[in-house]
Amino acid sequence: MNIGVFLLIKSFQGVEAQLKIAKGMGFSCADISNTNSGGSMLGTAGFDPTVSLDENPFDIKRLFDKYDMKISTVCAHGNLLDPTKPSRYSTHEIMKAIRLGAAIGVKDIITTENEPHTEWGRKLTFDQRTFIIAEKLYEPVRMAADYGVRILLENHGPVTDTIEGLQAVFDLLDNSPAIGLNLDTGNSWLGGSDPVEIAKKFKDKIHHIHWKDLGEDWLPKRGKQFGAGFSPIAMGDGIIDIKGVCDVLKDAGIESSTLEIVGDDEIFHKSVEFLKSCGISF
Repeated sequence: MNIGVFLLIKSFQGVEAQLKIAKGMGFSCADISNTNSGGSMLGTAGFDPTVSLDENPFDIKRLFDKYDMKISTVCAHGNLLDPTKPSRYSTHEIMKAIRLGAAIGVKDIITTENEPHTEWGRKLTFDQRTFIIAEKLYEPVRMAADYGVRILLENHGPVTDTIEGLQAVFDLLDNSPAIGLNLDTGNSWLGGSDPVEIAKKFKDKIHHIHWKDLGEDWLPKRGKQFGAGFSPIAMGDGIIDIKGVCDVLKDAGIESSTLEIVGDDEIFHKSVEFLKSCGISF
């Protein structure tokens, strides 16, 4: 299993600058971590590691190739529980991400529902939430199947942080092989679930992992916050049962994973060594 990094290692640095840093730390793969439709003012200026979904995909691949870095996944995190509108990242952007990834041989496109930001979204029942997520992903899943890629749901919201929610969405989408799971060890725990149990339940559907460990200071937020973004501590220094996740998934044939942590080089290196000690081979 390759261990890569999320390309938000340093603030106010563009994609190429992030790739230089990641390569210098000894990593050989990374996600396309931030994407946008159209043009980005800060991205164009080199102050934001964002990739336009309207870019020539092969220019992106050439940039990664320049630093001998493999693209692990394309991140296309949507806002799927709020009403559709042109400025809200959703179905349209996910479909663009599918085309981008398929063009340059990236197998997995990661998305999620995120927390609702509107009063309308916050009022939805469990059944309504799973239905609206599945409805917004129906056409992307069909497209992903046609292009030979997969959409991976990430634990990053009130539905995807739970086994029941994930299963309901998978069922509504007829358990298509074109949709799977990106297990986020930190987010699933923070949302109130046990990532070990999620790993056991969906072992055959997990094709990528976002590694995060969280400390005791996160306990008051557990079950109340959905998504931590990054962890400021090394893998193994927190209270999440990372070894338990490794025990379940180390023979699952997962090709790549990503460290979602921030800090100095030592935190990254310590995290890699910890995962090796848990039986994750590279």
